[in-house]
Amino acid sequence: MKILFLGPYREDFCKKLQVNNDDEVYRTEEKISLEYVKLNKFDVIISYGYRHIISKDIINYLHNRIINLHISYLPWNRGADPNFWSFIEDTIKGVTIHLVDEGIDTGNIIIQKEVTFRGDITLRESYKILIDEIEKLFFEYWTTIRSGDFTTMSQSIKEGSIHYKKDRDKYNGLLINGWDTPVSKLKEMRN
Repeated sequence: MKILFLGPYREDFCKKLQVNNDDEVYRTEEKISLEYVKLNKFDVIISYGYRHIISKDIINYLHNRIINLHISYLPWNRGADPNFWSFIEDTIKGVTIHLVDEGIDTGNIIIQKEVTFRGDITLRESYKILIDEIEKLFFEYWTTIRSGDFTTMSQSIKEGSIHYKKDRDKYNGLLINGWDTPVSKLKEMRN
């Protein structure tokens, strides 16, 4: 199978993806086109930290064969900086693997897991925990996802939240130590 991995290079993830099934894995962070997908005859696209919107023509061409790994418990915290927003808005924390549709993190959910944090950790530490959880969940279900033999659950578009990169600007003052700010400080400043 030819897999296109969209997002920043994650060495361990990409190696494990290729080794486990002896698939061909290609990666880019650049915006892709339908012509590129067709020319390379990709069977599946995995989006993980990809910063571009995948066009409708690609979504239609690879119907139900484009998945996204998102570090929030959808439908909460769609879009940018989901970990940050889960603490600012005190929403459920977790990870979700979902199909890509035309919306921002609105596709049908394949699998998700709630994550509970213990102790006073930093945003950076919570991010690392979420990354570990989404990758563990992905490889636990990859055989099923790869085969296309899975069922999905639709998301409620009436609940949840969405955030854009610019939305965080008014909260940057809360990040007293950048991503090393303890989440307890965010909670204190939020109240």
